[in-house]
Amino acid sequence: MSSACAFAQDRVGPSSPTGAAHGATLVDQKTVAGIQTLIQNSGADVGVAFRTFDGKTEWFLRADDAFHAASTMKVPVMIELFHQVREGQLKLDDTLPVKNEFHSLADNSMFTLDPADDSETELYKAGAQTRTLSQLCELMITASSNLATNLLVEKLGVENIRATVGALHADGMNVLRGVEDNKAYEKGMNNTTTARALLTLLEAIAKGRAVDADSSRQMVEILARQKFNEGIPAGLPPGTRVAHKTGELVKVHHDAAIVFAPRPFVLVILVHGLAESKDSAALMAGIARRMYQSAQ
Repeated sequence: MSSACAFAQDRVGPSSPTGAAHGATLVDQKTVAGIQTLIQNSGADVGVAFRTFDGKTEWFLRADDAFHAASTMKVPVMIELFHQVREGQLKLDDTLPVKNEFHSLADNSMFTLDPADDSETELYKAGAQTRTLSQLCELMITASSNLATNLLVEKLGVENIRATVGALHADGMNVLRGVEDNKAYEKGMNNTTTARALLTLLEAIAKGRAVDADSSRQMVEILARQKFNEGIPAGLPPGTRVAHKTGELVKVHHDAAIVFAPRPFVLVILVHGLAESKDSAALMAGIARRMYQSAQ
């Protein structure tokens, strides 16, 4: 990943891509310097995208660098589910049979998921039972279930997910397949994302523009029930409401959040290169703490 300088600004326009727009006030450079020091000391590759709901303050660091998406790709899967529900193609209480058998993107061969590599294992015990689309979505987001994800991706269709991402102008999110497709992984056929793309998707949800207002509200509620809160939430004042999705693989750890602070904002932090998740979580919490302070 190529390095890029960080910049913080209010309403930067296309004619001013690396500095503040005319009359805008730069974010406190002490905050920026503090975050850059945290990142440099960590030795990680980090992408950050930050914007307040009012649009007056934003800050980007390597926000257009592509990272392995890990489980953050589950956000556009959720959006597409609600899109197809709104279009009348599906209902949230429709059911799917639970199976652990999927086709590889690499060669169409069959593969199965290993429960040992999944953060949620109860779904594997469902056997020939069924689960509703709503139940699968809940598991996919709050417990980051890989099995629920692949069942939904297969039902919704990758091309439909990609089309919805494009319609929301989040082009840096590139969804190719479900998860744990090892043959595809070995060939470099991976889901990728940028921090800016995730910010775009979460902003659409936060502002009621992802599908429609009611669908967006439901998605916020699901994201707010996230069970893994060691990253961005850990850096915020206790009781701060956060609707977010994490993603984690070997040396990959992300968190993308809607933060309902007194001055609400969206914050996305993508981290690559740290072997211990406790270190990447501490880094994300440190960045979140500084961004929260700068936004209030």
